[in-house]
Amino acid sequence: MFDYYNLEPVLMWIHSTMCGLMPEWLAFTIEGIAVGIFIMVMYAVLAIILIYMERKVCAAFQCRIGPDRVGGRGGLLQVPADVIKILTKEIISLKNSDKFLYALAPFLVIMASILTFSCLPWNKGGEILHMNIGIFFVLAASSIGVLGILLAGWSSNSKYTLIGAVRSGAMIISYELSIGLSVLTMVILCGTMDIQEIVAYQENGWNIFKGHLPALMAFVIYLIAGNAEANRAPFDLAEAEQELTAGYHTEYSGMHFGFFYLAEYLNLFITAGIAVTLFLGGWMPLHIAGLEGFNTIMDYIPGVIWFVGKTFFVVFLLMWIRWTFPRLRIDQVLILEWKYLMPLSLLVLVIMTVMKVFGLVF
Repeated sequence: MFDYYNLEPVLMWIHSTMCGLMPEWLAFTIEGIAVGIFIMVMYAVLAIILIYMERKVCAAFQCRIGPDRVGGRGGLLQVPADVIKILTKEIISLKNSDKFLYALAPFLVIMASILTFSCLPWNKGGEILHMNIGIFFVLAASSIGVLGILLAGWSSNSKYTLIGAVRSGAMIISYELSIGLSVLTMVILCGTMDIQEIVAYQENGWNIFKGHLPALMAFVIYLIAGNAEANRAPFDLAEAEQELTAGYHTEYSGMHFGFFYLAEYLNLFITAGIAVTLFLGGWMPLHIAGLEGFNTIMDYIPGVIWFVGKTFFVVFLLMWIRWTFPRLRIDQVLILEWKYLMPLSLLVLVIMTVMKVFGLVF
């Protein structure tokens, strides 16, 4: 496979050069600060892109124009203007709230989002956090976010926030089962929990094709459950405006509210990124057996472009779902998970296991 875009040799050269110029501990410190700044910048830029994309996709589905004032006819500067506005808003302290937990909650949500974001494999050698149990770490880190949501709802001392937090907690904890089973199905297919090895396994074909019907079913289940995990319509019962004002973050203002808002959109990108990694080859290019000329041309496209392109395609699918289906009731949301998705996920897992044992997958 064409390997000119492998980032690992470049990163190792940078590290060895820095260690030759300064003590190793100082090199690690500078690298850690640089990586942290890079994550923050990428996090903010992607959030701006996703918010603008959401507005335009929503407008297209509803036959509207969308942002068209700030930044010309396309409204390109509308989201940066909103960012400046939220940064200058006052952070209001509630009189009867649990002040420590109230302040801690948004940081837990944003921390969970950043940890999982850091595990995305952007390119060969381009994963920020790499470990041999990477996909297990992603599931564990993403589960921290529900703690922040529950604490936000309880510490605000409001019935609206508490009801929203309980709804969100029940929904996220429930749908994590289907997500975990779908992920486990792909782990069984690939035989590893190392994210880079999962991508490498798909060099000669993406898992959604190599795993046949069970992989396709696991992909659909993952998209449905991932939408619920990200608290997005039609599963946004935690933020049902006509019932709960804004749900668990009703009492938050300024950048504290901004953290919840950012995390929601980045969780959308992370959900899509993990789907791409597990089912659609990650940064691997599209290869078609027998078409060597086509495959060679595809190899010339950098892996990061493949990953970002596929991820935004899945993001568009998730936005399509949001602006197509009406909001469900909380009982319908839980019935969908416990009566349909989880039993189906278990069945798909068993079928994939049998197919792997008897060598019925590529």
